[in-house]
Amino acid sequence: MKVVILAGGFGLRFSEESHFKPKPMIEIGEKPILWHIMKEYSHYGYHEFIICCGYKQHVIKEWFANYYLHNSDVTFDFTAENKMQIHTNSVEPWKVTLVDTGLNTMTGGRIKRIQSYVQDETFMLTYGDGVCDIDLNKLLEFHKNHGKIATITAVNVGQRFGILEMDKDNKVKRFREKSERDGNVINAGYMVMNPEIFRYIENDETVFEQSAMGQLVKEGQLMAYHHDGFWCCMDTKRDKQRLEELIARGEAPWITW
Repeated sequence: MKVVILAGGFGLRFSEESHFKPKPMIEIGEKPILWHIMKEYSHYGYHEFIICCGYKQHVIKEWFANYYLHNSDVTFDFTAENKMQIHTNSVEPWKVTLVDTGLNTMTGGRIKRIQSYVQDETFMLTYGDGVCDIDLNKLLEFHKNHGKIATITAVNVGQRFGILEMDKDNKVKRFREKSERDGNVINAGYMVMNPEIFRYIENDETVFEQSAMGQLVKEGQLMAYHHDGFWCCMDTKRDKQRLEELIARGEAPWITW
């Protein structure tokens, strides 16, 4: 099964680094977060990827072009035939297709542009800036069992501050610390789509999360797989620092490989 990763946005809320590279190429633990996401999928046996590129796509393409070389022992022989010999390598068994989906294309448009690479197959879909410790095989099983067109992964985003509980006269009844259950349930990515999804996308201007998903909801064709474990979107410098600290302590929940 193919995995489609949206990696073409501008990353405007991460301007410190996205000025030089697309956000999925910002590193945590000395590897791009895109690499971490791909390692998650690969751990569960999904090795074929379609990357929807856009902003500064050359950075992504050049990184993968040099990946095999950078992860191999190699001899350069300039004395006679000017040959390069690869000895050993530690690269993953990946097949990666990098697709130019346009600079200003919306998320739905990016998905529409890779239709020819997916054809009539069910495929995985996620964003290029979030890591998760979800069991992807259980997610796929859930999708197959309900028989609808699309599945998203739902996670609870907790509050950052303590909670005041008050009565109707505004008298404080109790103050308590924040809880993960106090926040909102959101779409965390890690989606599964049947090929019928392409019928819900019109053109480059289609915002997938609004137009396509909105129509799926109206038709009862969108299901949510609830994940109670770890998820983090690297949306800010603070998020990156949190992920870096988890890696440094050896406590990164998404690193299961």
